[in-house]
Amino acid sequence: QVQLVESGGGLVQPGGSLRLSCVHSGRTVSTLNYIILAWFRQVPGKEREFVAAIAQNSRSTDYSDSVKGRFTISRDTTKNTVSLQMNDLRPEDTAVYYCAAAATAYTTTTYRQRTRYMYWGGGTQVTVSS
Repeated sequence: QVQLVESGGGLVQPGGSLRLSCVHSGRTVSTLNYIILAWFRQVPGKEREFVAAIAQNSRSTDYSDSVKGRFTISRDTTKNTVSLQMNDLRPEDTAVYYCAAAATAYTTTTYRQRTRYMYWGGGTQVTVSS
């Protein structure tokens, strides 16, 4: 089983920055050899939504339209971490942010669909408010 633990959430003013990190450990139960890492977020009463994903090769990335140009996802395969640098934060970015992992047969693949991710962290709260 893959374990995921997020850190780095907190309270920040509009226009500010935060960096979220997620450490992953363990092995997938799948026979697929590669891992996609992603960030999702959720506010009460709404579905968990895709934020960003990064492929095994660390170069293929995908972002939701709402964060493109403001957020940057990266991964360090030597330290088994994935990070989300969030700049120019807005009140509508307030949510619980979740790290997720999915297995794949390809090094360049990313997924947006929540249902493709088998493994989830416990979440970290990000609040953007003045």
